[in-house]
Amino acid sequence: MTVSVHGQDSQSVNILGLNLREMELFFAEHGEKSFRASQLLKWIHQQGEVDFQKMTNISKSLRDKLSTIAKVELPEVIADRTSVDGTRKWLLKFEDGNSVEAVFIPTKGRGTLCISSQVGCSLNCSFCNTAQHGYSRNLTSAEIIAQLWMADRLLGREGPGSHQRVITNVVLMGMGEPLLNFDAVVSAMELMMEDFAYGLSRRRITLSTSGVVPMIDKLKDECQVSLAVSLHATNDELRDQLVPINKKYPLKELLDSCRRYVEGSPRKRVTIEYILLGGVNDSSADAQALVKLLKTVPSKVNLIPYNPFTDGEYKVPTMEAIDKFQEIVARSGITTVTRKTRGEDIDAACGQLAGKFKARTKRGLQ
Repeated sequence: MTVSVHGQDSQSVNILGLNLREMELFFAEHGEKSFRASQLLKWIHQQGEVDFQKMTNISKSLRDKLSTIAKVELPEVIADRTSVDGTRKWLLKFEDGNSVEAVFIPTKGRGTLCISSQVGCSLNCSFCNTAQHGYSRNLTSAEIIAQLWMADRLLGREGPGSHQRVITNVVLMGMGEPLLNFDAVVSAMELMMEDFAYGLSRRRITLSTSGVVPMIDKLKDECQVSLAVSLHATNDELRDQLVPINKKYPLKELLDSCRRYVEGSPRKRVTIEYILLGGVNDSSADAQALVKLLKTVPSKVNLIPYNPFTDGEYKVPTMEAIDKFQEIVARSGITTVTRKTRGEDIDAACGQLAGKFKARTKRGLQ
């Protein structure tokens, strides 16, 4: 059952996903001072308190009022699994019965939370497990931030009395295409960066996109967080097959948008994600083509060896092919990392996020 804290009014607003600006507007609409917004954000996101009656620095009359006009809805944790490598995955169920997965990946000096932006995905990337389950709907900003809120509470702090958060980075690389849910995603990211909430810097939030070019430009204007692009191929013919949105926004348009995104920021780079599919895009010639393609794009490369799933049509690349590919790209001067497979024993590795949800459509790109 979804946890919901609210009063008698069925019209009460779920305030979990409101950023500072939206929270101030909420209070203004109800005749309250704007400073109440920062108070409430601290209680909900820093203290983890969702019971208005326990918010002791707020007057009793306002606490009673909040119990009538506001609510905090949290998803139900229906699965909580921990991998032998420390990776932890949750399956979170929302009020309408749809579910998404969130994954926490601990590494030395960093704790990264991978969250979802949609229930399912409509882009039909051929190597992705999530795509096999179709698309149901966008998540609200509250449902996006709920993944961070839940993980933050479930993971706790680093030792008794510590205020140091275990989650240091957030990546929107889970289920869904974030840029096709732009407004909710931007609102949630603004809340993540809010000092009265999670206080994450822009560089510690990464949005991963398959290449929705107009929205990349819009993202730069409205919320310039770190950008990762799922490239996966060095020519349009192959990318059309692997990432069908390429038919609408081909490589030249996509890479031009990447250049625009980092323009004026000399230290900023786009992260290029490249899944290595055995015998498909993992040859030395592919590596050389990638180097040529990225010659004028300030970037770093994440190589992701394919993680097989049931009914998947691709093969895992050999270690020899992986090492050779990385060597060629790195030799060109591009920072190149081969991502270590994490959480494989709990299906938490990249491309395996297949939450159980009620897929109502499976829409391909027209």
